[in-house]
Amino acid sequence: MAGAAVLTLFAMPSAPSHPPRTRVLVVDDDQLLCAGLAAILRTTDDLEVVAAVHDGDQVLGAVDAHRPEVVLLDIRMPRLDGISVARLLATRPGAPRVVMMTTFDSEDTVLQALSAGAVGFLLKTADPRHIIDAVRSAAVGDSPLSPASARSLVRLVGPGSRAELLAEAGRRAELLTERERGVAARVGRGLTNTQIAREMHVGEATVKSHLAEVQRKWGCANRTQVAVLADRAGLTQEG
Repeated sequence: MAGAAVLTLFAMPSAPSHPPRTRVLVVDDDQLLCAGLAAILRTTDDLEVVAAVHDGDQVLGAVDAHRPEVVLLDIRMPRLDGISVARLLATRPGAPRVVMMTTFDSEDTVLQALSAGAVGFLLKTADPRHIIDAVRSAAVGDSPLSPASARSLVRLVGPGSRAELLAEAGRRAELLTERERGVAARVGRGLTNTQIAREMHVGEATVKSHLAEVQRKWGCANRTQVAVLADRAGLTQEG
């Protein structure tokens, strides 16, 4: 008994467990900006910058070496551009989720990025908190878009005359509860789930639940389709 007591007395306490951090690769040919983006992400406890590289031809090797879950990827680079890199990554099993970053936001660029396999699109001038939220959202399967990018998609996606589209969107909007309309409106404005939760003073789980119900009622396969319909229905002008 005495020996057991001694062992208990001197037993080392177990280390506290921490949730795994999201591994992020930052890619930008501007080394100063690349360092700045990495520094922003390192201010959080749940994101880990595993590497930073400065051209597209370094990305595949960095992904193989560091296995990031999210790649924050510049579009314009001198040797291999971000669109080409995103296409290459999209062909790989278990590919990381790509959030494209640029200093400009044109309709053509947004569509090229998303068609290449990127899940999100942000301006480099975005608020640091928005950048952090976008990486977190991408990691859990959301599609973060800058508000301007969301508007670009709204203008370009979907067949039919303007009058027909607006009428159909209005009918679908009537199917939603007040909270669901609020979520749909903010998705249409390009907000992430984290930002929506903050604005509506609810948890992210609640936002996801409302968004799933919006998608079910509207027959939408993804967040982008919700954004398109929300704008057509005039919900983006609501609170």
